[in-house]
Amino acid sequence: MVLAALYARVSTEEQAIEGYSIDAQKDLLSNYCVAQDYGIFKIYVDDGFSGRSDKRPAYREMMAEMDEWDVMVVLKMDRIHRNSRNFMNMMDELGRHGKQFISATENLDTTNAMGKFVMSMIQSIAQLESEQIGERTYVGMREKAETMRNTPQGSRTLGFNPPYGYLLDGGLMTAVPEELRVVREVFDEYLAGNSLAKIAESLNRSGLRTRRGNRWTVYNLSTILHNPVYAGYLRWEDLTFRHYAEAPLDPVTFNRVQTMAAAKERNPSKRSPRLLPEEDFEL
Repeated sequence: MVLAALYARVSTEEQAIEGYSIDAQKDLLSNYCVAQDYGIFKIYVDDGFSGRSDKRPAYREMMAEMDEWDVMVVLKMDRIHRNSRNFMNMMDELGRHGKQFISATENLDTTNAMGKFVMSMIQSIAQLESEQIGERTYVGMREKAETMRNTPQGSRTLGFNPPYGYLLDGGLMTAVPEELRVVREVFDEYLAGNSLAKIAESLNRSGLRTRRGNRWTVYNLSTILHNPVYAGYLRWEDLTFRHYAEAPLDPVTFNRVQTMAAAKERNPSKRSPRLLPEEDFEL
């Protein structure tokens, strides 16, 4: 039986603008496999990741497990990549390993020259659309960030999904105490000199998982350590301003971690930590 790797993705931009649904993608892809008599090896999901980059955890996992499946199935080509070069690199790698690529809603024969040309054109259009969405989203987010900085509206987000440790309640960011305790533990362990790999190993061994049920990795722990939300602040590019949900640590502790992390960077351009204001802050 042909084994299929199903891939679904939605970015924060698309969630805000177009309302793409991960569940809908999974259902349609599963139904497609039933119709084609494919077995499903695994469903890979990148929720909240842009298609302009290939640095997505589920995508990388799928490519690393290529020997385990026969065909990659996506709903549309723009779900797998919104960058033409990344898409063509992926197709080259699939070809070298004898794997197939299928877009369930776009019937293309990629074994002939015309099919490859049409596929390339669709990818170019998808990349243009993605860049236009990014431009529109940037303008809107910049305006929202300026408004929130100048006229605080409680603990609102900037349109992104709330990070680990927080949920949205009526549009306001509210704390999840048991998750914030994990966040505080991560910061304490890092300040104690433990590596991210060791912290991830400890959390996974204890049975703790991320909100999506995934194992902890150096990548998602690094995201936590560099997110100012845990010190009471939201950040949009060069704008930094307070939120008023519960924070598990203060800016002084957060800044200590940023300084430690920056000192470990091999790239000199990344050795200048982005610090938060420490004065007039109360937990």
